[in-house]
Amino acid sequence: MPHDAQQRRQLVDGQLRTADVNDKALLAAILETSREGFVRAQDRAFAYIDRDLAVAPEGAPEPRFMLAPMVFGRMAQAVTVKKSDRVLDVACGTGWSTAVLAHMAAEVVALDNETMIAAARTALADQSGIELVAGDLTKGVPDKAPFDVIIVEGAIEVEPKALIEQLADGGRLVAVVGKGQSGRIMLWTKSGTETGSVALLNAAAPLLKGFTKTPRFAF
Repeated sequence: MPHDAQQRRQLVDGQLRTADVNDKALLAAILETSREGFVRAQDRAFAYIDRDLAVAPEGAPEPRFMLAPMVFGRMAQAVTVKKSDRVLDVACGTGWSTAVLAHMAAEVVALDNETMIAAARTALADQSGIELVAGDLTKGVPDKAPFDVIIVEGAIEVEPKALIEQLADGGRLVAVVGKGQSGRIMLWTKSGTETGSVALLNAAAPLLKGFTKTPRFAF
């Protein structure tokens, strides 16, 4: 078994299954998707460790991270991606999450800033079923909506109202809400015109610019 395939197997067995990530389609997609091609050259030795990895190139306008495998795994499992689903991957970075989701869904729209979309286009050159869009993360991709699944690849402090509006009936949106160790994976579901939410478990992820609270000034 090639070394990279061994690392993927160790990731699944040692990091994901032990964290109760057991969705067969998700684990199969992760086993199919190398992480080494989505990280910076200097970080390839760390591609499979259980922590967030910076992926934005030198001089990028803002930081971007590939989420720790356990956090991504719990989020992706929570939304139960099906073969017929249209998925929006917000803050896709270099596109590892997008590649995984493309193995599971009918179509994936990946959203990020222009710098990251350029990097993702290179990393995803051989992947089908993906559309890459550069734009404002907080606004989503309304002209491609509705989506059955929306995954936000980072932490937010405010409700992602524009993204929730882009959910299809029966749609699911997942994100980490809160800063640092106080963060929790939150799942929103839409039924007709009603949307409900539930906190699932504790998790930490880097905050995404645009989804942070406005500071309050005291006088």
